[in-house]
Amino acid sequence: MLESFAGDLEYHPHRGALYLCLGAAALSYWFLSSSGSKFTTLPLVFGLGGLALLGKGVFLLRPSSEGIGWTVRELSANAKAARRKPLPSIAAQASQILRDFGAGGLLLWPLLVFGQDFDRSWSHPPRAGIFLTGAAVFGLGWLMRRATREQRAP
Repeated sequence: MLESFAGDLEYHPHRGALYLCLGAAALSYWFLSSSGSKFTTLPLVFGLGGLALLGKGVFLLRPSSEGIGWTVRELSANAKAARRKPLPSIAAQASQILRDFGAGGLLLWPLLVFGQDFDRSWSHPPRAGIFLTGAAVFGLGWLMRRATREQRAP
């Protein structure tokens, strides 16, 4: 799971912008949900998944150190080539986004302990529900990736 989340953190500004937009949309679902349902399973899954997408988006926008020792001209040529990188296929991108979104619930569910500091009436956070939902979304992304790989290779 960690390999899937961190395996493709190369500099890719278009994918980074896509991840930031999707992460902001998922976090806004959590932020805009009513105060009574903000700390239920579904909004928390969207909140933690949005945090994971935002984190990965920041890393995708971060230039790597692959140009150490290059001249200014070589660095600018590499930056132009990086801006022209094509996005992966729609199916591959969707499966990766699903896996990254699900990894948010799988990796960040221990942060729910801090939610009790914000809402004292929240005595039993839905840890198991968030973990299982994150695992299901991650598994769906993995299955989608397997299905698209088998279609590409005859």
